[in-house]
Amino acid sequence: MPGAPQNTVIGGASLWVMSGHKPAEYKGVAAFFNYLSSPEVQAASHQRTGYLPITTAAYKLTEASGFYKKFPGTDVAPNQMIRKTTDKSRGIRLGNFVQIRTIVDEEMEQVWGGKKTPKEGLDEAVKRGNEQLEKFQKANKG
Repeated sequence: MPGAPQNTVIGGASLWVMSGHKPAEYKGVAAFFNYLSSPEVQAASHQRTGYLPITTAAYKLTEASGFYKKFPGTDVAPNQMIRKTTDKSRGIRLGNFVQIRTIVDEEMEQVWGGKKTPKEGLDEAVKRGNEQLEKFQKANKG
């Protein structure tokens, strides 16, 4: 692949903040997110769990601590993430992602089971997925 190596797209858990709360509550959420994303907390979490650090600063702090030398191979995933980014590997923001993923799975099962053609299954996945996106958009207008 031209320009290789490139980074990869991650998946996993997310933290979401929904609309409709008091300003003071959003200040508390912001303070909590600020704490969670601090390099020290992220580095400790990364080292304890093996999950990716969410910032380069946390990665560098872990590297400076000697963690990767002490535990060879633990830097593989972070190194994959900091490679060259492309338009295909920037990641996505998709409201109601879990529901849409389920819809795609359901529609593909119909295709694999011979109950729908590939085009029918994909068209229905798009239709149902778009309905979920519209629901998300209406619920999160601020």
